[in-house]
Amino acid sequence: MRLASKLIGKLLHARTYWKTAGVDAALLSIAWLAAIVLRYDADVPAEAWPGWASLLPLWVGVAVVCTGATGLYSGVWRHASIYEARQILLAHGASVLVVVPIVILRDRPVPLSVPLVAAVLSVGLVGTIRFQPRLVGDGHRTGDDVVRFVVLGAGSAGVALAEDAQRHGERACVVAFLDDDPALQGRRIRGVRVEGAIDDLPLIVDRLRVSSAILAVPSAGPELVRRVAALAEGSGTVLRVLPRLSDLVDGRVQLSDVRDVEPSDLLGRGQIETDLDAVLSLVQGRRVLVTGAGGSIGSEIARQVARLGAERVALVDHDETHLFDAAAHLPATTAVQHLADIREEAAVRRVFEAERPHIVFHAAAHKHVPLLESHPVEAVQTNVLGTQTVVEAARTSGVEHFVFISTDKAVQPGNVMGATKSLGESIVLQHSGAMTSCVVRFGNVLGSRGSVVPTFVDQIRRGGPVTITDGRMTRYFMSIPEAVRLVVNAAAMADGGEIFLLDMGKPVHILDLAHRLIRLSGRRPGLDVEIRVTGVRPGEKLYEELHTPAELQRPTNHPSIMQLRPMPVPRARLDQLLEKLTAAVAERADDLSRRLLFDAVGAAQSSRIPAQKTPESAPAISRSDVAWI
Repeated sequence: MRLASKLIGKLLHARTYWKTAGVDAALLSIAWLAAIVLRYDADVPAEAWPGWASLLPLWVGVAVVCTGATGLYSGVWRHASIYEARQILLAHGASVLVVVPIVILRDRPVPLSVPLVAAVLSVGLVGTIRFQPRLVGDGHRTGDDVVRFVVLGAGSAGVALAEDAQRHGERACVVAFLDDDPALQGRRIRGVRVEGAIDDLPLIVDRLRVSSAILAVPSAGPELVRRVAALAEGSGTVLRVLPRLSDLVDGRVQLSDVRDVEPSDLLGRGQIETDLDAVLSLVQGRRVLVTGAGGSIGSEIARQVARLGAERVALVDHDETHLFDAAAHLPATTAVQHLADIREEAAVRRVFEAERPHIVFHAAAHKHVPLLESHPVEAVQTNVLGTQTVVEAARTSGVEHFVFISTDKAVQPGNVMGATKSLGESIVLQHSGAMTSCVVRFGNVLGSRGSVVPTFVDQIRRGGPVTITDGRMTRYFMSIPEAVRLVVNAAAMADGGEIFLLDMGKPVHILDLAHRLIRLSGRRPGLDVEIRVTGVRPGEKLYEELHTPAELQRPTNHPSIMQLRPMPVPRARLDQLLEKLTAAVAERADDLSRRLLFDAVGAAQSSRIPAQKTPESAPAISRSDVAWI
């Protein structure tokens, strides 16, 4: 069957080859005859025709052979480019070089202008026929099923995007460019006019019946994305973007690379400064161990330290699927996987004895606030006792640097999760001595599994409702890569015993975030997708704090990292508390575990609100003038 298929393919190819060669032969004949007529000013002597006619088969044969030798009969002319044009010129130039000497050596020489003019005419005729599919394909398609889009940005990425759309986009048509460079406005690129500045998008959408806008600026920061997204929303068109050049395959821009706007495009802060010398001196050539390596933060830490030249990256996680996925993104020669639970002391000790890491990033933790409110024993066992186990194993195995990933919920904690992370901070800081230990504290990260943004996106995809607990609630957000870059920078500047606080920017209203994500999907909040207020869940706060008043902050040499004065639980009290918590966990005593936690860290009431606030007391959701995030 495969042999028959290959044979049929060859026959079809041969058929196409000879069909194309036949068309060329006809065009070459027309060009030859036209050259004769032009040479004699349309008054060809009768005695001249036999000589010219005898040369016609030679001209046609040589030109067809030369064209075939250049591979032009195997080309797909819908995708023709300057390469094919050059090959046409080469083929006909070679034909002239063969035919002219023969004309000169004939017994009855004839004017040499005829083969030269014939070659010029042939190039014109053959080129026109050959490039017709490309020219037609590049034209503005206007059918009802064609997506008419405007490219925002007439730089190299925008031009490459338009070229790819013209080559391959049977259902896509670039109708305009918009660019803020006045020198480009009014000019044409690839036949498409630069109609004006990016702020002219609403006018262009109405005038040219645009259905989609593509921001073709791979280096665009959140400010530009927010500005363009507001314009797109106001004009009723869908906005899509190109990823960063570093995320493109071979750095080439293609229509298939275009994606929807993501929350990180709006909420991120763009390029994060990196003290490359410092982080390289910390990581390069060192053995690094990451707990919670299958999680959002842990897996990104592993990727970044691997790129920074770590000799070996040990991935530790209790979830085999997430562990496997994390390792799949790392060089096989660098990564090693350990399926282990940080709550099991013997397993943790074996991992540290096997790896002997220089640096530990402790990211393993239970993190879901409402779930942990009803499972305090599980929270204590992982976030407190598990942290104690990892710290002890690190200390006894000679770890040089220990970095604890903390959260803003550890500040004046009003829930079990925050209280356990606060105790985790104290455990790590108490062990700073021979081992340089530090805490890095930050807020929510975009895209973390089970967090608010993926939850909203999933609810919108299913048609709603989007559920929020209170319309007044705010949270700090940062993209995962941003957070991890700053974590590694903070680790590099640690001397031991510090709490580093990442600059989280301004807090975001969760209600505004819900509105924005719905609009980014092309739908209308409250009309196409319902927003439902469900009431605050146990342990939730209206707002999060990044540090307590007592934790005096001071700047570091990095503009996005602050250092806090730590206020850990005293060592004697901490040891006593850990003994009691160990006993409570052994007895599976949830109430006792919760009471011990809050007795130790003090439950903050300033930012807490009564659990299960009724939806009627929350603000109305009918606002239409929600500001851009």
